[in-house]
Amino acid sequence: MNARPPEPRLGPPLRFATELVAWVATPWALWSHSPVLAILSVVVLIGLPTVFSTPGDKAQVVVPVPGWATVALVLLQFAAALVSAWAAWHPAAGAAVTVLVAAALVTEAPRWRWLLTAAPRPGAR
Repeated sequence: MNARPPEPRLGPPLRFATELVAWVATPWALWSHSPVLAILSVVVLIGLPTVFSTPGDKAQVVVPVPGWATVALVLLQFAAALVSAWAAWHPAAGAAVTVLVAAALVTEAPRWRWLLTAAPRPGAR
């Protein structure tokens, strides 16, 4: 079993860029509807992946979760980035974010395969 996930060279930077878009665009899109919801979106998009992670995927694990949960959290951020960019910004920015998310999805595939099949299970010794 491989202890660390495989990550193509562009995987982490594209994932971070997409997360950053989600962190900015989601509250931006939600603010006019509800400032409370906008703030809550930041707490969810930043807080959940910080607290919940799969052993072996990050150096420090606060609350261990299975690989599928980590994949679901990343997909949540990717979806938030995509939908919020189109809702909050000019269509050209939405199109650029669509390309970014597509590239991040491609580079995330090896990591997600590892998380879903080879990642250490929470509580396993």
